[in-house]
Amino acid sequence: MGSILASPQYVNRSVVHGHTQPRKSELRSMKRSFYCIHVKRTLDLFGAFLALLFLWPCILLLYCLLRLSIGPPVFFRQMRPGFLGKPFGIYKFRSMREGRDIDGHLLPDELRITRMGRIIRAWSLDELPELFNVLKGEMSFVGPRPLMNQYLERYTPEQARRHEAMPGITGWAQIHGRNSLTWDEKFLLDVWYVDHQSFMLDLRILAVTAWKVLRREGISQEGYIAASEFMGSKPASQSNQTILFDFARKRVRDETTGRRHRNTVGTWI
Repeated sequence: MGSILASPQYVNRSVVHGHTQPRKSELRSMKRSFYCIHVKRTLDLFGAFLALLFLWPCILLLYCLLRLSIGPPVFFRQMRPGFLGKPFGIYKFRSMREGRDIDGHLLPDELRITRMGRIIRAWSLDELPELFNVLKGEMSFVGPRPLMNQYLERYTPEQARRHEAMPGITGWAQIHGRNSLTWDEKFLLDVWYVDHQSFMLDLRILAVTAWKVLRREGISQEGYIAASEFMGSKPASQSNQTILFDFARKRVRDETTGRRHRNTVGTWI
């Protein structure tokens, strides 16, 4: 801890009884670091083991149903950027057929998704295999969702900070609108989570996620199976950035006063 306190970002301090004291914001940052490095991984490992122990009959049933309705392979594996952008293979249940046009290009998602695929997506059951990613240390239960590799070069430097946290099965953006949000709103919420990670926040996100899944909220963007492709953020004026930031702030609960704000779907959290 001495080396952390001696780093340049901790130069501006208050002095109490002749001793240099870290600011409250610095103490919160150190607590978050300890939680993320030493505590969160242990909880993820324990939680994933318990979840697989109790959910394996459901996973096995889904495997059989998908094999009969879609055929092999049942599992879908795709490379995604993880912590600090390091690529890893994410596991999901396959919900679409490999339909292609005469030129060999994949057909639109709307033409490839199956009836069974719509059902498992509606209840987020296609995400269950990601528990194996959590066991392997590639994902966490809570964190920014791992997106497509091609998005890495489209992020602004601030948006790229979402990779400073382990990617998660659910996250702060997922409980505040999920795919009903714009990409800019999602990334603002992701970066907010990176700066405010804590055990109580993660516990809250998991609890609200269960409620959102039961209500099947924010599953898809209008006109899409999930969401439109992120093509990069358009250059915004300072006033537009301020409006967007204020808009995102209204979606989150005031951690100090306990005031509540409406999210995009009009429910209170």
